[in-house]
Formats: sequence, structure tokens, C-alpha cells
Amino acid sequence: MIRLIEARHGISIAELAEETGVDKRTIHRDLAAIQEAGYPLISQWQEGEKLYRFLTRFKDVPPISFTLQELMTLSLMRSQLDFLKGTPFLEDMESVFRKINSVLPPRLAAHMERIAQVSHPLFQGKRDYSRCSESLQLIRHALLYQQSITISYRPVGRGEPVDYLVDPYTLLFQKGGIYLHGFAQQRQALRTFALERICGVQPGKERFEIPEGFNTSQALEQAFGLVAEPPMEVRIRFSPAIAHAIRDRVWHVSQQVKDDADGSLILSFRAGGKMEILSWLLSYGAHAELLAPAELREELAAMVAGTARMYEEKPAR
Repeated sequence: MIRLIEARHGISIAELAEETGVDKRTIHRDLAAIQEAGYPLISQWQEGEKLYRFLTRFKDVPPISFTLQELMTLSLMRSQLDFLKGTPFLEDMESVFRKINSVLPPRLAAHMERIAQVSHPLFQGKRDYSRCSESLQLIRHALLYQQSITISYRPVGRGEPVDYLVDPYTLLFQKGGIYLHGFAQQRQALRTFALERICGVQPGKERFEIPEGFNTSQALEQAFGLVAEPPMEVRIRFSPAIAHAIRDRVWHVSQQVKDDADGSLILSFRAGGKMEILSWLLSYGAHAELLAPAELREELAAMVAGTARMYEEKPAR
């Protein structure tokens, strides 16, 4: 589309749709993406038809200047991307910073490197995505061009990989992990796939359309994390010792917080994702008591009892 627009003095939505072989709705969305990417796209009416073109000589725009505060913010964002090591995203970000440094005066470029040390992220349990780089390249291409892909996916635990024909909608980032969220055609449902369990990717030629009005945040708003299970009413009492750490955070969009007279705190929310909720609660030990739902409380009690029995036994030598 960019090449088509650059080659014409003006081109219409209908002409772009015909030349690229996609529908007009996709053209509208891609024009918005081109504009958001920084291309100076303008439109004007000619003989009752809206034509799109780029501003002339837009490539000769003077270099953008940065304040020290803006450079510090860029460095901060750069430092938070260590979990992307081994992926093409981090390689692209390093390329972006090389371009920025190439147009900065030497003194300022050196200062840029210094302020890169102002913040230092600490990650535990980082995933190694270096072996996933090729798959991620193919997934990224499919995301950009809305093309279906076939992924070979290794299930949790042991078992042979299973093939899924997927329309990739978006990438999700949670707790240092990367996940592919899309429509699994065999299941006729949305599914989330952990990148490290994708064994292979076969690109397809078929284009797909994301349903009009689809929004990833809305699709997952009833999930506590990534697992979209039927929501349940959850109530948890947190001890006074950690109430402040719970109160100051947003754990779910539906949450409600109530302070008790003894300094404890009751957190309530409606969400699905049983195992994600249980593992989160277990991380607080005796400081978190699950009050509802009753069946989940029973399951958590059984897990805690099993853990206690393990520690009652003599450790293996």
C-alpha cells in the first residue's frame, strides 16, 4: 500500500482494495496504521472521490530532537525489554536505538548510554526464546498481513505436538511470557498459545478478517490472567501484614476492596481461570484466605494440606 501511495499523486480506497485484493474495511484499517506509523498521509476530495497521498518531500523532514527527559524515558523502556532476548522484537529495538544514536551528537550519544544504566530490571524465571526466533518471525509476518498459519503445539506435560490452523489476532505479554492469541479453526473458538510450546509454524496464503468490533481486552476481561474460563465470584481476606501491598494494585478490572477494622482487607472480583487464581493465592501463604467460592476453597485447602504433609516427612537424603 505504501508503494502504491508513493507512486501516485492520489489513490482511492476502491483502487487500493482492487490492487491489493482485500476489502475496503481492511484498507481503512491499514491506512490508519500507516498514519500511526508516522507517514504523513493526507486526503483530499477530487470529483466526488476521496484520494489519499503522502506529503511531498516528507523524507526530507529534519531530524527529531529529544530532551534529556525523553531520552531517559526511551532508555527506561529499552531496559524493560530484556525478557524479549532472542526474539526479533529486541533486535528491532536495538536497531531503533542505533538509528537514534547515529543522529545524536557524540556527547549526547555517550550520555544516552550512561542514562541507560539509570534503571535495571530484575527478572526471575525468564524464558529463553532464542530457539523460537524463526517461529516468531513467521508469526509476526502473519499478524501484520492477516494470514492464517498452522502451528505445531506441544501440550502441557508429555505428548506429541498437535497441529492447529490459527488466525493470529494478537500477541499477549504476561509475567515475562509471550503468548499468541487467535482463532483456532478446528475448535471454532479463541485460544491462547504459549510461544515456548510452539514447535513449528507453517505460513498459509489464506487471508482472514478479524471480526468487526473485536477487542483483546474485552475478550479477556473476565479472565484473571490468560485463561478464559467461566467467571466466578471470588472473595479473599488478606492479613494486615500485606494489606497495603494488595490495596495499591489493580488485580482485576472488576475488583472491589473493603478494609476491616483489624487492618485486614477483603478483595472481591469476578473472573475465571481457576489455576491462575490458586497459584496466585498460594504465593501469599497464610497471609491470604480464600473465602469464596466454596468449591475453590476446598480445592485450595486440599493443595495446602498436601504441601503440609510433604514437609512433615523426613527430607530425602
